[in-house]
Amino acid sequence: MKQEMNETKTLRGKKRSHTCGELRAKNVNKIVTLNGWVDGRRDLGGVIFIDLRDRYGKTQVVFAPQHNQQVYQIAKQLRSEDVIAVSGKVERRPDGTENKSLPTGEVEVLADDLLILNESETPPFPIEDEIETSEDLRLKYRYLDLRRRQMQENLVIRHKMAQLVRRYLDSLEFLEIETPFLMKSTPEGARDYLVPSRLHHGKFYALPQSPQTYKQILMVSGYDKYFQIVKCFRDEDLRADRQPEFTQIDIEMSFIVEEDIYEMAEGLVKNLFKEVKGIDIQTPFPRMSYDQAMTRYGSDKPDLRFGLEIQDATEIVKGSQFKVFETAIQNGNLVCGFNLKKHAGVSRKQIDELTEVAKSSGASGLVYFKSTGEGLESPVSKHFSAEQLSNLRKMFEAHDGDLILLITQQQRQIFQTLGQFRLETAKKFDLIDQKKNSLLWVTDFPLVEWSEDERRFVAMHHPFTSPRDEDVRILDEALNQSKTKKRWTQDNPLGSARARAYDLVWNGNEIAGGSIRIFHPELQSKMFKCLGISEEEAEKKFGFLLEAFKYGAPPHGGIAFGFDRLVMLFTGSKSIRDVIAFPKTASAVSLMDDAPGDVSREQLMELHLKII
Repeated sequence: MKQEMNETKTLRGKKRSHTCGELRAKNVNKIVTLNGWVDGRRDLGGVIFIDLRDRYGKTQVVFAPQHNQQVYQIAKQLRSEDVIAVSGKVERRPDGTENKSLPTGEVEVLADDLLILNESETPPFPIEDEIETSEDLRLKYRYLDLRRRQMQENLVIRHKMAQLVRRYLDSLEFLEIETPFLMKSTPEGARDYLVPSRLHHGKFYALPQSPQTYKQILMVSGYDKYFQIVKCFRDEDLRADRQPEFTQIDIEMSFIVEEDIYEMAEGLVKNLFKEVKGIDIQTPFPRMSYDQAMTRYGSDKPDLRFGLEIQDATEIVKGSQFKVFETAIQNGNLVCGFNLKKHAGVSRKQIDELTEVAKSSGASGLVYFKSTGEGLESPVSKHFSAEQLSNLRKMFEAHDGDLILLITQQQRQIFQTLGQFRLETAKKFDLIDQKKNSLLWVTDFPLVEWSEDERRFVAMHHPFTSPRDEDVRILDEALNQSKTKKRWTQDNPLGSARARAYDLVWNGNEIAGGSIRIFHPELQSKMFKCLGISEEEAEKKFGFLLEAFKYGAPPHGGIAFGFDRLVMLFTGSKSIRDVIAFPKTASAVSLMDDAPGDVSREQLMELHLKII
């Protein structure tokens, strides 16, 4: 008997009594009603089995002709992803047919009634955990992708983490305060998303890159502990772990110093590890200055789950007969590298592969020394004195079986190059302990960095970051030199100023960053001048903040966690797109709904806009 397909489909008394992940042996002999999607259909010897799925799990349902011929005939119509309501008695599965991989695997439902609520076309890809299909196809049919168990688990964990954050910060008397999405465009590093105003012709709102100015004003307003799980927007080139709209755990505190931020943030991370992963992590986390991180690991977010610590061998190899190094050193280059321990058995082919890895990381070539009982062996060993070879071995603490790898490059590039080479080498030789959780603070960042394109200094974090107290004088020196030379140059002392800024790093990923803020209007104005922001521009862009500072701004600072990245790491996902319900592609396009899209001529006219 074919169920009529033209009738109005409602639950009609078939609302679920249990979810598809709920039934257990204790429910045997109960009459239940389940609602969900057909996950799979098997017709075995005249008996039809389906797995019924919702976000809570799966339950096996049995349609037997000898039990109910009418329901059995309707079940013959079922296809994958049909939406149904089914009622019946819970029974134990026959011995030997239990599914131990399912929490509901001891039982099944013998169907007495079936209602097909909605039929489904054949999906463009199977709704399974491990699927081999393009990410673009998954994003186009995101509503189907989100039915997959792994995606649902990711969003469940995301929800759980958001609630844990709120409970933890609430316990510390933080207030969750919302800030506007339509704000004034301010220069904060990235390009703003602009929103035209219909009521004020020719004027625009900007979507916030972060709530930075608002949270500082909240500190001026006396709300000493603020947080928000908030959307932020940046119109910039994207990578696998970036989105045009992303979520931050935004936190700001008054009357504090760095130690207060560290303690609060470590408590939050410790709580998340305990509740989400069941792991007790040790606090306080170790700390490392930016300079130490760059010169030892070649990164401001070093992964400490493996060794390969960088050493500067320039002074040791200086004066050798090896012309490659000698010429490079005379031109101001450094010679640095690391010890690939216990890999003297590396073949010539693998060394050639390492050379290509070094080149792809930015080096021009690679020099190696194998450590043996006879000393350091290399095709270039003859160009170095016995003392130089001995000192190299001591510096790198090389024992028999180790392999020293060296490159030469300009000082401004070599540590970044070695940082990438170090990471790729660790991956190649499987040196990364995937079970280890390495958390650390990177502190004392530079206050500014030089922009070759703009020929000026730009803020390393943002223009509201406070310099270290002892480095405030450098701002005056920098401004005086720029007046004397009548221009900004890269050798200006401003480049040596350090910030009261800090990043929290987990296994080579920056998961949070923040700073102690400038809260004196005079120092903030001075910082703007150092960044090439004129008084007029500062007043136009940040006048409201500078005005607020005149009315008793307290010392304050904060930190922001990248929530999407945090969830990605906690779930073991490879991309933040796998932990966001409706993400964009790398080109900032939503394939599901074709955003961004065209708008009508009437809409443009209403906004007084014309497309050129």
